[in-house]
Amino acid sequence: MDDFVRWFDEIDLTDIPLVGGKNASLGEMYQNLKAHGVQVPYGFAITAAAYRRFIRESGCEAKVREQLKGLNTADILDLRSRGKAIRTIILDAPLPLALQKEIAVAYERLCREYGPNTDVAVRSSATAEDLPDASFAGQLETYLNVHGVAGLLEACRKCFASLFTDRAISYREDKGFDHLSVALSIGVQKMVRSDVGAAGVMFTIDTESGFRDCILINSAYGLGENVVQGSVTPDEIYVFKPTLLKGFRPILQRTMGSKEWKLVYDEEGSKQTKNVPVACDDRQRFAIEGDDILQLARWGCAIEEHYTRRSGRYTPMDIEWAKDGKSGELFILQARPETVQSVKRMDLLRVYRLEEAAEPLLAGKSVGEMIGQGRARIIADPRHMEQFHNGEVLVTDKTDPDWEPIMKKAAAIVTNRGGRTSHAAIVSRELGIPAVVGTEQGTEVIADGEAITVSCAEGDAGYIYRGLLRFTVREIDLGTLGRPRTKIMLNVANPREVFSLAAIPNDGVGLARVELIIGHTIRIHPMALVRYDTLTDQAARAEIALLTGGYDDKPQYFVDKLAEGVGMIAAAFYPKDVIVRLSDFKTNEYANLVGGKEFEPTEENPMLGFRGASRYYNDRYREGFALECRALWKVREEMGFTNVKLMVPFVRTVAEGEKVLAEMARHGLTRGENSLEVYVMCEIPSNVLLAEEFAEIFDGFSIGSNDLTQLTLGVDRDSELVAKIFDERNQAVKKLVTSVITTARTQGRKIGICGQAPSDYPEFAQFLVEEGIDSISLNPDAVMKMTAKVLEIEQRMAVKQMELSIVR
Repeated sequence: MDDFVRWFDEIDLTDIPLVGGKNASLGEMYQNLKAHGVQVPYGFAITAAAYRRFIRESGCEAKVREQLKGLNTADILDLRSRGKAIRTIILDAPLPLALQKEIAVAYERLCREYGPNTDVAVRSSATAEDLPDASFAGQLETYLNVHGVAGLLEACRKCFASLFTDRAISYREDKGFDHLSVALSIGVQKMVRSDVGAAGVMFTIDTESGFRDCILINSAYGLGENVVQGSVTPDEIYVFKPTLLKGFRPILQRTMGSKEWKLVYDEEGSKQTKNVPVACDDRQRFAIEGDDILQLARWGCAIEEHYTRRSGRYTPMDIEWAKDGKSGELFILQARPETVQSVKRMDLLRVYRLEEAAEPLLAGKSVGEMIGQGRARIIADPRHMEQFHNGEVLVTDKTDPDWEPIMKKAAAIVTNRGGRTSHAAIVSRELGIPAVVGTEQGTEVIADGEAITVSCAEGDAGYIYRGLLRFTVREIDLGTLGRPRTKIMLNVANPREVFSLAAIPNDGVGLARVELIIGHTIRIHPMALVRYDTLTDQAARAEIALLTGGYDDKPQYFVDKLAEGVGMIAAAFYPKDVIVRLSDFKTNEYANLVGGKEFEPTEENPMLGFRGASRYYNDRYREGFALECRALWKVREEMGFTNVKLMVPFVRTVAEGEKVLAEMARHGLTRGENSLEVYVMCEIPSNVLLAEEFAEIFDGFSIGSNDLTQLTLGVDRDSELVAKIFDERNQAVKKLVTSVITTARTQGRKIGICGQAPSDYPEFAQFLVEEGIDSISLNPDAVMKMTAKVLEIEQRMAVKQMELSIVR
């Protein structure tokens, strides 16, 4: 018998020329990762030798070569005509009898293991596939739920023909592969019954920023092709690798997708699979939960580690997985090296920034961290791709590999459906263009032919704006700057931006504000969750029920979402310090949260009223603060982020500070335990005047220059009438700053500043450095400039000190 079949336990990565990248990878994992518990469904590969024998003996080779003469992939109609002719040639040709026999024998062996007429997946695997700088992923066909020898042989013939789909021809032409030197292997693998379970894609690197320490999982119900093709908007989950591998449960963020459809077996019809609607209740739940998420993430780490060791260089992975709904088991279906972030320069940061403000037309998931613009071209079907012109923005429902010939011409891509691991997202990254996916209404809201700007430079969300807005692109060479003695830290509010921000040279986070997480993500007053059952505001009850879908325990919604937001920030900068300030909304701001009016007093001057520390131990809010403490305990103890330090805002007296610390300890946040440090915001003159006493109960100070200036000068910083008096450089403010820095250093306490003043006034930054402050925390856009400035100041100080030493 000819060597047309190899089983997974007979092949590994050295066999790529024989069985292609996909099959070689399956064999590599099957043989080497069982010890880590990684499960790969068993099966066999039909070798590239079988394809070559078929092409040669059937007479297809000469006919195909003739069809490819004079090929111009830019001519869409010509490409389409040639591709169809080649596929017809292959589909009409008979398979060699020896090949048919060997495939049948192998399938019968699989049936003896799994049962008669067993269901298999038939996947194409090109021999030049999944190389570090070229991926054929999605170029070739897969056939699912195939039964019987006749069905398998037919699927094999279709796989051979799929080597010459229009998109595969176009892709090889662009990459410089000779069409007839690329052969096709076929993987035949036992199906995982994810049609009654869940499936999706997992990356061992952040697909947008290139952040290496996270796992990104996309999941949906049913067979995984819907996620891969972008037919649904899946759930999106981030897991942090370093603390996961230490035994913690660091699920950083879970974003629920709409998951409208699921691909299932067609038990009664004539097709192998069909799409059916997902029940509303299921759409409001995550397709996979905690233990499954963590198991997949651990497998992702194991797979990445194995391939990195095997290749001798860092190798992030793109992995397909499935959960069998009948057995409850998880399986890995494919794994290939990631081909975009892994080859990017990590020492060059390219920052896109919109220079005009505008109201977005719509939003979705951002892909690419760039900005693109052009005339929108709405195309519903790739059969009409000749309507698309170079430099336009492709707007469509979703893409699949048939779209790739025109995606190469696009300035940007907008889709209604899909997540960050969908086809549109993957290809846009490879092409280096921005995409906004999962907008839901892109083809309805955007007018065909109108000029639009597609911005993926504003964090997790991508926005589409009307018109060609001005934007700038700045390149930062991250290797050119040294590190000053004074720590340069970041002020961070939006967890969705942090993986990119972490690439900026920094010494950690000096101020992480939880208000944005509460206001933008949670949106609900914590007491309205605690007292949900007795709320009198029926409209608020209805809105809370909608926002907390899937949560019977309403307070847990607050705990989970706040923990996820803080966890993302802590992960991005781990193991550097991340100083998280406890909530500091004013009463009017709390009242604007859903359900908030029922719990907040009306104050004439909220800036000086029921805010900061005074709320935490007060019976009006104590139960709400408990949720905050539970969330931060989860971040430190369950996720493992002991780099998180806590900071208490607006502490009027030492006694009040002691009450807050006692309240925190009631919820497991005891200063000094598990290396927990608690700082105090220095923003009230009493904090300076009693700095020695505050230093006895807190580990450090962070100067809040805005409030300190306001309360020192008696100026309402929001009043236009006296705004010109507000100035952090006032001598009274500077004297207080000097005093608290001196006291903190004398008492052995850390002292930093997280106000805006150093960013606005270079002379104020110089004053702080000369006074010996430990750290300056800035908004991200000011960090690089301030680092250079502080280095210059410190160098001047060093020279001056040397001169003084010589004089002495």
